[in-house]
Amino acid sequence: MFVLHEPQKLQLLCESLEKNIPESLKVYGAIFNIQNKNPFNMDVLVDAWPDYLTQKEEMKDDLDHYTNTYHIFTKPPDKIQEVLACPQVINWEQTFQIQGFQESLDEAIKKVAASKSVQVDYTRTKLFRLEMPRKLKTSSDGKADLMKQVNMPTEDKSQNKINVRSIMLHPLHAGLVNEQWDFGKKERSLKYIERCLQNFPGLGILGPEELPVSWIVMEQSCELGMDYTVPKYRGQGNMWKIGYYFVDYLSQKKIPLYLHVAESKEKTHKLLRSFGLNLYPCGWHQWQCTPKKYC
Repeated sequence: MFVLHEPQKLQLLCESLEKNIPESLKVYGAIFNIQNKNPFNMDVLVDAWPDYLTQKEEMKDDLDHYTNTYHIFTKPPDKIQEVLACPQVINWEQTFQIQGFQESLDEAIKKVAASKSVQVDYTRTKLFRLEMPRKLKTSSDGKADLMKQVNMPTEDKSQNKINVRSIMLHPLHAGLVNEQWDFGKKERSLKYIERCLQNFPGLGILGPEELPVSWIVMEQSCELGMDYTVPKYRGQGNMWKIGYYFVDYLSQKKIPLYLHVAESKEKTHKLLRSFGLNLYPCGWHQWQCTPKKYC
């Protein structure tokens, strides 16, 4: 097991991972941020490169599973249990989470966790991704044709029913985002959101009271998440407006647009399909691991 630092090798790794999208999206997105200032101080660990791959962040707080995160993608799954058990790969003495898009990881993770007296809480949700056209026809502003090709309507300001405008979220908005995030509402999640907003784009709609009423935040693996709209402002196209700017931004940066949604949120599934996103059967998977001493 060794760490990849060289830009050339990281680029080759990205090219290899691109061929395995969507299963490799988590690692692919994380490496994109590693190549761009690496704000979360993440490492890329490989074994028999590029067959095995795991990515992890700096991990200083043993109880912070938000920062103690591993994004895993593997090609041949037969040796993944051996890799997971390696202390140079995963610190099983901490609370942490593993995220990935390969359900085949489940059995290996749970077996290793049981051998180390670690409790595992498993979450599966639906994975959606927007497939960007490889070649885009551009208009004078470069946006209208892009929106058309990905099934997203261009903005129609005449339809705005309230005085709203798009904004870049500030770290000071982290408290508001934290209170509405399904995985948040904790002090450590607040710090994680602040860090995301300091380093990655978070877009929102500002309401009449000069507070965000709808928003989406990018996380450290380039995944879009933490999305929420205040009930009073739902059904008014706010997510369409935010999506308009995110598609334009991500396409220019050549960053994949993907996100996950709980299986029970069927209305959101329908909205995302109308938005042009595809549902992938591999699913989105998270394993939250807690040593018995912290349970």
